[in-house]
Amino acid sequence: MKIICIGWNYAEHNKELNNPVPEAPVFFMKPDTALLRNNAPFFLPDFSNEVHHEIEVVLKINRIGKNIAEKFAHRYYDEIGLGVDFTARDIQRECKKNGQPWEIAKAFDHSAPISRFIPKTHFLHMQDIQFRLDMNDKTVQQGNTADMIFNCDRIIAYVSQFVTLKIGDLIFTGTPPGVGRVDIGDRLKGYLGDELMLDFEVK
Repeated sequence: MKIICIGWNYAEHNKELNNPVPEAPVFFMKPDTALLRNNAPFFLPDFSNEVHHEIEVVLKINRIGKNIAEKFAHRYYDEIGLGVDFTARDIQRECKKNGQPWEIAKAFDHSAPISRFIPKTHFLHMQDIQFRLDMNDKTVQQGNTADMIFNCDRIIAYVSQFVTLKIGDLIFTGTPPGVGRVDIGDRLKGYLGDELMLDFEVK
């Protein structure tokens, strides 16, 4: 399986990091070693002094697809969850400044905590799902899939032009504004609607 992450997909997040508004979905990938399951604790890596949280709705691909038409994209996933795209922001800034790829800041071990998955039929509309991240019982990120620049079906159609999607692949769909640093002792809770999906500690 592979982890495909969509960047710059919420306009307000782009503003807070001075990123441009993309004309097409921007994506990068994380290896399967980035996964962190079952609310296991996240251990801060020793190579970064500024790791940021980025809460995201995650799609779980349920069939093989290549060059998927947007009108059929909804058939390629039937479950969604929440994930955190942990980012070594200090390293990412340095990579950007030097014109280098920044997987080193995104793809490190356990940089992708993932929740359980629930049927998308649990929600009335995929493009109207509230989600949020609480840190130490204070909401730090709050978003709605309606605010995506590129919706879920557009993402699947676009990515599948370049990368064959396989059963079990995960697509992180982008983060809303409010990203920020995590420190040892922080407790992160992620919600889809009012349902608690993630609950883990930073160590």
